[in-house]
Amino acid sequence: MMENLEGEKHRQGRIEVICGSMFSGKTEELIRRLKRAKFARQRVEIFKPTIDTRYSDEDVVSHDQNSIRSTPIDSSAAILLLAADIDVVGIDEAQFFDNGLVDVCNQLANSGIRVIVAGLDMDYQGRPFGPIPNLLAVADEVTKVHAICVKCGALAYVSHRLVKDDRRVMLGEQQEYEPLCRDCFQKALKKERGQAIDK
Repeated sequence: MMENLEGEKHRQGRIEVICGSMFSGKTEELIRRLKRAKFARQRVEIFKPTIDTRYSDEDVVSHDQNSIRSTPIDSSAAILLLAADIDVVGIDEAQFFDNGLVDVCNQLANSGIRVIVAGLDMDYQGRPFGPIPNLLAVADEVTKVHAICVKCGALAYVSHRLVKDDRRVMLGEQQEYEPLCRDCFQKALKKERGQAIDK
């Protein structure tokens, strides 16, 4: 076990991205890695967008109610100001940040900091979301986690929105979103288009 902790302590700067649909365990995995880093006596700082107030104004909280203290921020540039003398930076709900997040993560990693980012890779329409696609391109390590499709039990592909709302950014939970596989998502889109034509 001590070998593993020494390995955690002496990791070089890097970018790790955890992505997937809603309810896939992204935040759970982020919290697990950050708690492990803290256990290895590393200096850890966690950031989340100020708009994410679903479970807590300040903590990063998973759907399973695991939590870790974080600093809510409005822009990615704030991370550079607040990450001095830190070994590991965690960023949750990264899809809500500006595209400057990619440069911020690169700067941190290039200066020897381990950066762990979690976020949705696609929006409710199945389109690449925010800075995540570019972060995937520059990441040292990518972990794609999967929820289970609520219709058929296959691996989920996307977060399907259940309510009528065209805003790209809409915070929500199980009342507003459901994880669907590619096939069930296509069926849901066809059904919605059919309903729109009928009206």
